Amino acid sequence: MKSIRERRNGYALLFVAGICLSVWLGMAFMLEAVFIFGAISLIFLLLLVRQSRRLYDATLIWDNRILAVPSALISIPGRQRKKDTEETVVSTFGILIGSEIYQWGLDGVNGVRLYTAKVDKERMYLTFGDKAQTMRVELLHGMTQKQALLDAAQKLLHETGVTAVVNGW
Repeated sequence: MKSIRERRNGYALLFVAGICLSVWLGMAFMLEAVFIFGAISLIFLLLLVRQSRRLYDATLIWDNRILAVPSALISIPGRQRKKDTEETVVSTFGILIGSEIYQWGLDGVNGVRLYTAKVDKERMYLTFGDKAQTMRVELLHGMTQKQALLDAAQKLLHETGVTAVVNGW
């Protein structure tokens, strides 16, 4: 989430700098340069709005977290990659893996949904997607007590409606 916030702040700074340059060049009657920097400022404004929306989504996931873990393994049919990030957060509204946001439950029946959750002594496996693509995320949860694991599974059921299958306890 920190990287999303930093990128948003960078776009805001570049947008303000572009506007200031446009105004300064406008006062110097350099009209071609005013239009160029105005267009660049418009691009930075669009990037700023997009990044602000991403920050809002990441904050929503962070504030409604069910589980936070240090790493994740993402599996998409045909490829697999491991992400060691500063934060991996499972939430009511999706999963935040570093600066990547995967949301579910927003577009109704046809949108991305959380399908399954399986938990064993070391890992939690989440499967989510839509009709076109399914993803599987493997999380090292680090819970050593059975009650903490059952509490997380209960919260997952309550928040998402998906029953976590607990194996090996």
